[in-house]
Amino acid sequence: MKKILLASAALAALSFATSASAADLGAAPYVKAAPPVAALNWTGLYIFGGAGGGLWTADNNSPGNRTQRLGGDGWYGTVGIGYDWQLNSKWVLGLFGDAQFGEVKGSMEDSAQNLEGAVKLRNAYAAGARLGYLVAPNVLSYVNAGWAGSDWSGATMTTLDKDVFGAKTGSFSTNGWFVGGGVENNLDFFGISAPGWFMKTEYRAAYYDNVNLNETDAKGVTLNRQLNFKPWTQNVSTSLVYRFNWNGPVVARY
Repeated sequence: MKKILLASAALAALSFATSASAADLGAAPYVKAAPPVAALNWTGLYIFGGAGGGLWTADNNSPGNRTQRLGGDGWYGTVGIGYDWQLNSKWVLGLFGDAQFGEVKGSMEDSAQNLEGAVKLRNAYAAGARLGYLVAPNVLSYVNAGWAGSDWSGATMTTLDKDVFGAKTGSFSTNGWFVGGGVENNLDFFGISAPGWFMKTEYRAAYYDNVNLNETDAKGVTLNRQLNFKPWTQNVSTSLVYRFNWNGPVVARY
């Protein structure tokens, strides 16, 4: 009986000591949740402007003579507008349109008549789509393709040996398609704090339809001969881009 009483007393004392220790510890401290991390969002409208260099090559054919391959080069400015949709954490899809203004100058020939003159690619236009992959949250690598149009000057051709007027062609336009690609990144990539500002560098090749050009004399009378001209172009440009909603709507992650 004494053993039972001693055991009961020991258990009561242990229970009292445990309760006192728990009371001394108090409630667990409050830990604030980590703030959400804002994911960069590429969805939105943007505009851009820049400059670049280009060259063109053309298959130039005059009746009764073999086709010649001629070309030219020069500089231009470019402006454009577009809209992107970020599909998920890695892929971006967009639509855009742009224009290029400058003088990419080269040669045109009527080799059957021993004539040559200068022709210029003055303006080029494009509308298309691009698909991009985010190699980093602020760096987009992309490919693009779509419709292309171009405006060209006429050519005043002279004889190759005596530089005597021979014939001229009127200005003309021709359409086709383009394919290209590039890289776009915000300026934070270079350590420049400029929210909404980006830079993109792009390569593009455009292939235009064949066009037949009537030759005229000095008085504008149409001669009984035509030139056949089929150009394609390549260019590289660098532009500053402004995104209107950069750091706007975001996706929150914890």
